[in-house]
Amino acid sequence: MDLDVESLKVRLAALKTEHRDLDDVIARVTERGPFDQLQMQRLKKRKLMLKDQISKIESELLPDIIA
Repeated sequence: MDLDVESLKVRLAALKTEHRDLDDVIARVTERGPFDQLQMQRLKKRKLMLKDQISKIESELLPDIIA
């Protein structure tokens, strides 16, 4: 079980890094001036998918709390 938790933490770190990198890419593309709307849409969609995966993994890592 500890191996699963560690692998989730490693995956989470990788996803957060990719999400942060996409933030930078999106900022640079918009600063350059005219940009491809389709490319921007794909980048933002990828960023949203990463955010969803990050949320899912974070919820898996949190212990269940019995109310």
